Amino acid sequence: MSRTHGVGDTSKARGRGGRYLDSSRDLALREAALAVLAEVGYDRLTMDAVAARAGAAKTTIYRRWRDKADLVVDALNSLKGVPDVPDTGSLRQDLRALAESITSAESRFGARVTTGMVSALARDAGLRRVFWENFLAPRMAAFRTVFERAEARGEMPEGHDLDLLAGLFPALVLQRLLMPGEPPDTRFAGQIMDEVVYPLATAPAAPAGPGR
Repeated sequence: MSRTHGVGDTSKARGRGGRYLDSSRDLALREAALAVLAEVGYDRLTMDAVAARAGAAKTTIYRRWRDKADLVVDALNSLKGVPDVPDTGSLRQDLRALAESITSAESRFGARVTTGMVSALARDAGLRRVFWENFLAPRMAAFRTVFERAEARGEMPEGHDLDLLAGLFPALVLQRLLMPGEPPDTRFAGQIMDEVVYPLATAPAAPAGPGR
């Protein structure tokens, strides 16, 4: 969640300047950021516009978030939430549960906003860093945990590159957002898990070559 505090924390939390802040304002600021993002896109989003939409001073935003990348990614996390790591005892069912969790959150989020964010990642190094650290990495960690448990149960052969497997689903989701520009629905996500991720994860690992 936020680098300062997340949803569900106490009503007071320390801001970037060390002072205690009223976290009841955070929701309005996050919603304002997402509303402006939907209207003008990431590149044209400014802290002034967010402050005006929320009826807040710009300093109120900067006490909580370092820059607009920090604010926008935190707002995305607040809306979507990091999916819980399922533990059904079955790799296939764990993957399906992750797919359903991620895509049900996606369905509540505007495709226009998501697509705009994805396209901005190619141009903004700061956004890429924050998006990776605070958004993609926690989701990939959930996949890696599922694969590690499957290995421990003997459901997956050893020797797979778990980081590579963990990155498959996020990569295919991003590709779908760019072409044809649609958020993945649960059916599409389930198809990825059943036809791509699960077969690769349960197949024998490729022998180590010179580059591995």
